[in-house]
Amino acid sequence: MNPIETTYYHSAVGWIRLQATASHLCSTKAMAPPSEEEVHEPTSPILKEAVCQLKAYFAGERQQFDLPLQQSGTPFQQKVWQELQKIPYGEKISYQELACRIGNLKACRAVGSANGENNIFILVPCHRVVRSTGQVGGFAYGSEMKEFLLQLEHKK
Repeated sequence: MNPIETTYYHSAVGWIRLQATASHLCSTKAMAPPSEEEVHEPTSPILKEAVCQLKAYFAGERQQFDLPLQQSGTPFQQKVWQELQKIPYGEKISYQELACRIGNLKACRAVGSANGENNIFILVPCHRVVRSTGQVGGFAYGSEMKEFLLQLEHKK
């Protein structure tokens, strides 16, 4: 098993904990402020680049991420997460559309569930999936954060 390095980035949406192995970014999660002892400059090139790309994203200077990503999940979840990465910056799709894109129109609820299990938020843009009514819908970190991310991307 590859060792995992952790770093923290204070973003426009609060603190983000980033974790990576030597070869892949494996987690980005919003969290409460870390202790002072936990905050340090990352040594991992992947974490350094992830923080750099997130800073550019929040500054409105980056619309796509190009980092090696890897998270554990079922084949179905992997399929959903791959499809999420194809949603263009500034666009929204419905859970139904996402289910259609993976070839299973009846899997709306399962798609929503897989979306909620995404461990690499922002870079795997689960926030771009909304209800078919256009309402924001659920988000692991609350609807206010989801709205903020959608508005940030809408300003492009």
